Amino acid sequence: MRHQPANIPAVLVIELRASDLGDTHAIASAIAGLVRPRDLIVLVGEMGAGKTAFATGFAKALGMHGDDHVSSPTFTLMHSYTSGRIPLHHVDLYRLTSLAEVADLGIRELLDMGAVGLVEWGDVASEVLGDGLSVTLVADEDDEDVRMITVEVEGHAWDTRWELLKNALRDWTLR
Repeated sequence: MRHQPANIPAVLVIELRASDLGDTHAIASAIAGLVRPRDLIVLVGEMGAGKTAFATGFAKALGMHGDDHVSSPTFTLMHSYTSGRIPLHHVDLYRLTSLAEVADLGIRELLDMGAVGLVEWGDVASEVLGDGLSVTLVADEDDEDVRMITVEVEGHAWDTRWELLKNALRDWTLR
């Protein structure tokens, strides 16, 4: 067995296929079932790729009340939901133009108070946001219902849960 040198982090990646909106929600639900307070999930994808649909499935799996409608926080920057098993802060960085603006939101501080964060367009601010799980959604060119989803980890927060996550997502894993 080969070991990864200590100074080079292992790249942990899971590639998935969501055939429809129900699959996207189910994948989000599987991930939500394993999150802990202080976890950060960065949602990456073009407009219409399914980031907010993912957030909807994620929030529902955390037990958000039915009257807590999940929508994109593009214009308000952040929506907070506290009715589930873990408070959820859903952030959209699309309209921000600098890393200082991202830092001013205090996302990490909110998570440190026992919440989970879903950050749309967060890939542009990884140096401010820090470690977490990255979920990239790509719409299929030939079938508008299909999404290719890549789950990657940055840092060590998921080290003890990685195998559980792979198992939870096995029904959608590309072979």
